[in-house]
Amino acid sequence: MRRRRPLLVLISLAFGMLAVALAIPAPSQGAAGVLPDLLKLPEPQGDVLLEVSGRVAQRSISVKFDRAGLEAIGRRSITTTTAWNDGAHVFEGVLARDVMHAIGADDVESVRAIALNEYEATIPTSDFAKYNVLFAWSMDGKQMTARDKGPLWIVYPKLDHPELRDDKYDHRWVWQLYRLILP
Repeated sequence: MRRRRPLLVLISLAFGMLAVALAIPAPSQGAAGVLPDLLKLPEPQGDVLLEVSGRVAQRSISVKFDRAGLEAIGRRSITTTTAWNDGAHVFEGVLARDVMHAIGADDVESVRAIALNEYEATIPTSDFAKYNVLFAWSMDGKQMTARDKGPLWIVYPKLDHPELRDDKYDHRWVWQLYRLILP
């Protein structure tokens, strides 16, 4: 009977351990800085309204949302005033914090919001946690288009929080929003 060489035994063990390690799925990661399963987010079937890219929990991501994908995260409405329209208006959309959570970006400190006209604003995500900030797709029941501040408009609930009636927040109301970049 022939003796196996020790080096061959070690190599066989190493390949066996590697095969087992590759077969074990990575743990699901939640709000503690661990990524959710991005594969569960629906692929856009309609026009892409929002693109999100950047780094989350040491991984690069690129996610696109159509209206149905945003609605799947949740629909909310707020009634508030704006610096650009008279009176109070009802805005419907998705909470910014819910979008951030859906992509596993709960721990991101800020986002760069970019508009179709290339206007951009850096927004601390603490705003999203503290206030019901919307990525709004409709105003007063009418879907917004690029001609009237759509397809998405970042809307703050000014009526509910007097401190939001400040110019520094008005600059964060990015209309024609189409992209978020995470640091």
